[in-house]
Amino acid sequence: MLTVLSYLMIIIFMFVIIKKKMSPFTALISIPLIFALIAAIAGLFPVPNPEVEDAFINNPSLFERITSLGEFAVDGVGQTATTGIMLLFAILYFAIMLNAGMFDPITEKMIRFAKGDPVKILFATAFISMVVSLNGDGTTTTLIVCTAFIPIYKKLNLRMMNLAVLIILMNTIMNLLPWGGPTARAISVLSLNDQEVIRALAPGMVISAIYVLGLSVFLGVRERKRVGIQELSEEDIQALTAAKSDEEQAMKRPKLFWVNLIMTITLIFFLVSGWFPALFLFLTGTVLALIINYPDLKQQKNRIQENAGDAVQVVILVFAAGIFMGLFTGTGMADALAQSLTTIIPESWGRAWGLITAVLSAPGTFFLSNDAFYYGVLPVLYQTGTQYGYTALEIGVASLLGQAFHLLSPLVAFIYLLFNLTGVDMGEWQKESGKWALGIFIIFIAVAAITGAAPIIK
Repeated sequence: MLTVLSYLMIIIFMFVIIKKKMSPFTALISIPLIFALIAAIAGLFPVPNPEVEDAFINNPSLFERITSLGEFAVDGVGQTATTGIMLLFAILYFAIMLNAGMFDPITEKMIRFAKGDPVKILFATAFISMVVSLNGDGTTTTLIVCTAFIPIYKKLNLRMMNLAVLIILMNTIMNLLPWGGPTARAISVLSLNDQEVIRALAPGMVISAIYVLGLSVFLGVRERKRVGIQELSEEDIQALTAAKSDEEQAMKRPKLFWVNLIMTITLIFFLVSGWFPALFLFLTGTVLALIINYPDLKQQKNRIQENAGDAVQVVILVFAAGIFMGLFTGTGMADALAQSLTTIIPESWGRAWGLITAVLSAPGTFFLSNDAFYYGVLPVLYQTGTQYGYTALEIGVASLLGQAFHLLSPLVAFIYLLFNLTGVDMGEWQKESGKWALGIFIIFIAVAAITGAAPIIK
């Protein structure tokens, strides 16, 4: 029954999002809550005993089952709280840098380099996304690439959808580096050697990166046909980069450009190094940005008030995703879904367990969090795979190939930041990104099979 509920919940959730029947925020909270209430009324899950760790209440009442949902939701929010607060200050920091005009000279130089050619701009988008994604963090990549390129896309009337798609596709590939979330989990669960894993994944990652760079050229050519190559005179460039109002101009701090740039580069360096938590870095960076650029208390208050709206829209979605995962996990629906993924495969298909693991990892990491899939499902896939002669490394690599679709999941927190910055619709973005992500998935599987990293058939 829990398995049926879990599938129904996922299907209905995706339907209302894709068909735009509900906003992501209301859907992330209301739909899992409805199904969790059904599970509580039907008595389908145990209720944790708050007084004894790792114990459950014997014969809990309906009231106890329903009230436990609140605890599940709070636990879920607790898992995303750090990310949500970090995003709050990250958005504020880069918004202040935009207000101060730090990106204006960068935007101007990129416009001069591109000479109004969409192909060059989209290729640069993909290439810079690839480089920035080396740190394995989607939030950092989104913030840096969007703040640098959105002004250019707006000024040249390019489709924001292309920006959002290229960022996510490149981050999908680079997220497989050993310090990225999914790979680190697979390594820890199966006790793998990180160097062996990266050697197994590297060929597919390189070819996929070339594929996305090629895609950027293809999309750029399509944009070139739509808007043309805009011949920009010096007056045009100045007009494109000029402030839109006197109030906006008053916020610019051109004399502090180098101070702001050095501060931002330093912040990014510490982010990549991992010496300090991202939350601490962005919190400190926001404080310094306000003090340096807007020492007047009234100006500081105005900057926070004007930029807080964008930040809050992202943060509430992150917390909503936490509630979704808390209810989904706490009621046992996540475990039921995970188990069903490993039991629907006939034993006669065992020789193709590498391919089966790769295929299952696509919906598995889309509908479940990385923690739920790699700590809950991967051990079962591994134990089954050993019966057919597959090694831990082969199963581990196969389980990572479905990451081609993971970042399209509504459970990934930073994608709501991407939507907020670019203004793209979630459902439309999933459809557009999904068709290109399929190419990455096919490349991953084909290269892993050719190199023997994850044999299709034993």
